[in-house]
Amino acid sequence: MTTKATAGRSTAEAQRRRITTCAVAVFARTGYHATPVTEVAEAAEVSPAYIFRLFPGKLGLFVAAVEHCYSRVATVLTEAGERASAAGPRERLEAMTAAYVELIADRDLIMLQAHAQSACEVPEIRSAVRRGLAGVVTAVTNVSGAPDAAVQRFIAYGQLCHLIVQTDLDGEPASWARTLTAGIAHPA
Repeated sequence: MTTKATAGRSTAEAQRRRITTCAVAVFARTGYHATPVTEVAEAAEVSPAYIFRLFPGKLGLFVAAVEHCYSRVATVLTEAGERASAAGPRERLEAMTAAYVELIADRDLIMLQAHAQSACEVPEIRSAVRRGLAGVVTAVTNVSGAPDAAVQRFIAYGQLCHLIVQTDLDGEPASWARTLTAGIAHPA
């Protein structure tokens, strides 16, 4: 039975998810320190007061955006690994790699991660990044069945992919850039 309170909570939860998604895109552009809540409110087409009703301040909103980002990464990697479940750990990691390459075509995700990492002096943000990394590493480890060293390489290559995408190195002809991008391809 749906009561008025349940319907209101459901609507608030749906709005919270929608605002969090908007916050990922807004914080991805200017980070935690330089982004006022009014910009997120404008993007979400709600008042700043409504955001403060749903989130414990700007920090709570940013943490929710970071958690959403890492959750999305873990979910995509898990789904890709599960689709390749009949294969061995190496093939499951390859399937996860392909899924991740597609996912980071959405530059907002990697830009938000970079901003979150650069704001880790804030304990709540540092904790959110650590929880996010823990979730991703746990998902990759559990679904791939790969040994720790292979999971570490997977994560390291993911960070290298971030650098390549963020700095647009795919087309850079210099030898140093070719060294970094060798064997790594991203969709246009």
